[in-house]
Amino acid sequence: MKFDTKAIHAGYSPEKTTGSRAVPIYMTSAYAFESTEHARRLFALEESGNIYTRLQNPTTDVLEKRMAALDGGIGAMAASSGHGAITMTLLNLARSGDEIVSAKAIYGGAVNLMSKTLGQMGIKANYVDAHDPDAFRRATNDKTRAYFIETMGNPLGDIPDIEQIARVAHENGVPLIADNTEATPYLLRPIEHGADIVVYSSTKYLTGNGTVLGGVVVDSGKFVWKDNPRFPDYNEPDASYHGIVYANDCGDAAFITKLRTHILRDVGASISPFNSWVTLLGLETLGLRMQRHCENGIKVAEFLNSHSMIESVSYPGLAGSPYHGMYQKYFPKGQSPVFCFEIKGSREVAAKFCDSLEIISIVANLGDSRTIVSCPAATTHSQVPDEKLAEIGLKPGTIRISVGIEDAEDIINDIGKALDECSSL
Repeated sequence: MKFDTKAIHAGYSPEKTTGSRAVPIYMTSAYAFESTEHARRLFALEESGNIYTRLQNPTTDVLEKRMAALDGGIGAMAASSGHGAITMTLLNLARSGDEIVSAKAIYGGAVNLMSKTLGQMGIKANYVDAHDPDAFRRATNDKTRAYFIETMGNPLGDIPDIEQIARVAHENGVPLIADNTEATPYLLRPIEHGADIVVYSSTKYLTGNGTVLGGVVVDSGKFVWKDNPRFPDYNEPDASYHGIVYANDCGDAAFITKLRTHILRDVGASISPFNSWVTLLGLETLGLRMQRHCENGIKVAEFLNSHSMIESVSYPGLAGSPYHGMYQKYFPKGQSPVFCFEIKGSREVAAKFCDSLEIISIVANLGDSRTIVSCPAATTHSQVPDEKLAEIGLKPGTIRISVGIEDAEDIINDIGKALDECSSL
């Protein structure tokens, strides 16, 4: 099946009881076992099936199978949010005393997670320039357990060379985690370029309408866990789960099995079946929506780039962008229209611009059907000091825009009027 067909059909056939053509919402916390022996087999992983909705649910199962199909992975696991997906992925790889190497120009909440929360657990994060693949090598030591990148950086829209970073990762026996939230599998499938694990905030484009939270982790099934000295947890019996040795007993599915049976079981950041169902509705139109998002995004970027009040536009689709070469390599269908621009003037000018918008809202989100803006220094990166903002290419007055699927002329007119409002400041 091609992409758009998978987005509608993958992972589900009409269930036998009712013949429902649409995926049903299984709003249940638990499931009846046929017998005590049946329950024992399920808990021992001798047989697949539903135990408890914290671990799996029939509606969520369709979402997971569909995402694995769209990304070309061996399996997937849904989470309560994108942040939950990242957290559980990292906890599935690292423990106290271990380290992670991450791109530094990423979502501010992810920086806080790695630096503060995981740091308090004894897991150290080392930040490097994602556009220097050798920087990952230089930051790697015998404690390194993962590399982390965003395929399109939030909020700058910069694009790392995924294949080169993956090569360095695999030379060192380290898995590469790629956050593909902004690109979606419609625009980019990171596994095809060497990524081992792909994470998403399904709250964004996958659902597409700003209604429910969710996250997804997709496992490529290609990373070699067996006998890898960096990962003793995969090669030794898990006393908390019947002595299972994930690398031996689960083969290519070692990572995703451990993620569900160990981390999801204990952390409990599971997605609601209703949220899974809403996300499935969004996936059905993902390809159509992303086409419109991309068409609108380049029109808005070109308008801003030609406006006298705009200092700069960070949009790789523009020929003058330093990331235009990576854009041509990895994004032949177009790029996600989440990018930053800098208005000439002070922080107050940027605030006046945002406050003067009418159709466009100030929202701490992206990937919505509606066009939305935010000031990263006051929202997503509010915990990041100004000197650190400068290091990743942000200024206190930088504006992030997520271009929606409204009529492009209306979006541009709203922006133009707002720029006129603050031109006298």
